[in-house]
Amino acid sequence: MPRFSIVVPSHGVAGRLSQALDSILGQSFGDFELIPVCDAPDSPAADVVAGYAERDHRVTPVDSPPSAGLAGARNAGLRAAVGGHVLFLDGDDVLAPGALAALDTRLGDTGDVDVLYFEHERTPWWEGEPANPAALLLAGAPDGAFSPGRAPRLTGVALPAWSAAYRRSFLTERGITFPGDHFTDVGFGGLVALRAERAAVLRTVVVRHLLRRQGNRLNLPGEHHAELLDQTELVLTRAGELGLPPDRLTPLFEQLFAAVLKTAAHPRRLPAGRRAFFRRASGLYRRHRPAGYRPPGGSLGVQHRLLAAGSYAAFRTLRAANRRAVRAAALLPRPRGLRTRLWYAAQLRRPLDENLVVYCAYWGRGYACSPAAIHAKARELAPHLRSVFLVEPEAVHSMPKDVAYAVIGSRTYWQVLARAKYLVNNANFADAVVKRPGSVHLQTQHGTPLKKMGADQATYPVVAAATGSIGRLLARVDRWDYNLTSNRHSTEMWERAFPSAHEILEYGYPRNDVYYTASGEDVARVRKELGVPEGKKALLYAPTHRDYATGFSSVLDLAEFCEAIGDDYVVLLRAHYFYDQGKVRGGGRIIDVTGHRSSEDVCLAADALITDYSSIMFDYANLDRPIVVYADDWDVYRELRGVYFDLMRLPPGRVARTPGELAAVFRDGTYADDSAEALRAVFRERFCQFDDGRAAERVVRRVLLGEPPESIPPVVPLAERVPAPAAVPLVRS
Repeated sequence: MPRFSIVVPSHGVAGRLSQALDSILGQSFGDFELIPVCDAPDSPAADVVAGYAERDHRVTPVDSPPSAGLAGARNAGLRAAVGGHVLFLDGDDVLAPGALAALDTRLGDTGDVDVLYFEHERTPWWEGEPANPAALLLAGAPDGAFSPGRAPRLTGVALPAWSAAYRRSFLTERGITFPGDHFTDVGFGGLVALRAERAAVLRTVVVRHLLRRQGNRLNLPGEHHAELLDQTELVLTRAGELGLPPDRLTPLFEQLFAAVLKTAAHPRRLPAGRRAFFRRASGLYRRHRPAGYRPPGGSLGVQHRLLAAGSYAAFRTLRAANRRAVRAAALLPRPRGLRTRLWYAAQLRRPLDENLVVYCAYWGRGYACSPAAIHAKARELAPHLRSVFLVEPEAVHSMPKDVAYAVIGSRTYWQVLARAKYLVNNANFADAVVKRPGSVHLQTQHGTPLKKMGADQATYPVVAAATGSIGRLLARVDRWDYNLTSNRHSTEMWERAFPSAHEILEYGYPRNDVYYTASGEDVARVRKELGVPEGKKALLYAPTHRDYATGFSSVLDLAEFCEAIGDDYVVLLRAHYFYDQGKVRGGGRIIDVTGHRSSEDVCLAADALITDYSSIMFDYANLDRPIVVYADDWDVYRELRGVYFDLMRLPPGRVARTPGELAAVFRDGTYADDSAEALRAVFRERFCQFDDGRAAERVVRRVLLGEPPESIPPVVPLAERVPAPAAVPLVRS
């Protein structure tokens, strides 16, 4: 029997789960079993856990459906546990180095107590100093093993479940499990403290808990706050059944109702049903109030007395008075100009337009990318919705004639941002945009991440300087309701880079639908528009932006490259969207397509892709055409920009490090041989998971039409998809 069983629920934390598991498996004390709890065998977390289970026999994953919630996941882990003591760890938290050794030593000193409480460190996600809130509660406890009556303020309800180790046989013999769906730590902690006979404390930090930037998800608005009263009633009823003495009942009562009053006084947590919540809380207060109980002083004492009296009207008045100053000091939106700010503020007071959708792509560069693809599909599936695209003045001329638009910064721009029910962007809206209750923000992204993104950029000085304030970036992320991904890799990396409460939609990128819906005629049309000579093989050269470079300059001499590979080829040059044009000369065999509105069209026209580290490789892989990576500065790029995986070990095709090597793979045809195809097949399996031609439909149905997840069309398996044909059939030499 292992000394410890460590249960780690993993729902919604796949991007950070490996850090939690590494912190456990890297402990100096190794006598434990690790039980990750996954939503389903094919969930993102299950993919992460499977690798650990293959490498370490101590990892024994179990499944628990998402509908069972956190309580169900922990209970599933508890049922599977065989260790002497059980610990619960959230999937985005870590064990401190030496934690298990310290727990083992302490249990050796105190004996196998029913519960061993320990300190934990709450670490802010981005800014602020770590805190150790358990230290004060544990400070007054006896030094050795003790009966709970000797530490009455250790009620269990003020500490999370992951701040203690529990003797497994104690939990099973007394039938203690995690109750309910929400606020389960309150019920579990209270039941443990009520039934324990011997307890001890360890005044050492064992768990480092990551504080989410938007706060605890339990504090978000919703009907789930009523379950706090369920847990309060459960614990106090059990305390009454056990005849808990007044010296223990009083602190338990106070700690429970401190949480209840905090919720009752917080209007945003209870968008509806506040009066019903207050009335039920009042009944519980009167029913379970200890004999001779004296409320605390000050404003909190007034709240206690109003709750005891059931005076909701007076309580609401007190709450309003306490918050009036805060409301008066609320930040005004900051669009430029006083008149514009006042106009925007006035529009924010008007009702949301339930049928208005606002789209934006690449900070207003025009009708492009996934927002354009979603817009087109919405016209088909949701014709009742009106749409407005946000564009910079210089992009107005490129807008399709039948697409309504608003120029960024104009009054119409601020009006539609204030009134729209749905806001769709592949980047981010301006800092001044207010996320209104009831509005829906969809982030479509514009690529699969190879390079570090979001908060992960912070440790790379050049990139961080170019990005600006990470705190402001993450404040923009907090507005998202949904975030799209096209593969499990993106799911995990977006969770790390953009930590927030939004929902991940593994639906694919709508902009990539065209790679499976376009015909040979479409490909021929685009090639003609771009000026590709008939019969020539078109090589798309698409290098990415270097944060440590100024302006665009091709690292490859395209004129020399064309000369070296022969007359069968032309090169389509597409510089990064940060640049208006590539500005590279080379005669008729080099066609600058940087300014073309649609990168998807350009990819359709190309018979093969040459890129360095651009995310275009992940999109182009859907076409199942040859890809060559030109990586002349990989080591520098990886060091200065930061990457999520080693592209040299997992390339989508041939890799060239010099101009000579690059020309050679086209001269001898190895850019498209069986070996290159095998590399591309592995790459596609990993990175083309959800792109199947129906991503836009899934998004429109789920986000804009509100259809339930179970009714959304499933992803077509990769082997059954048929990508658009290349213009020049591939003939291997």
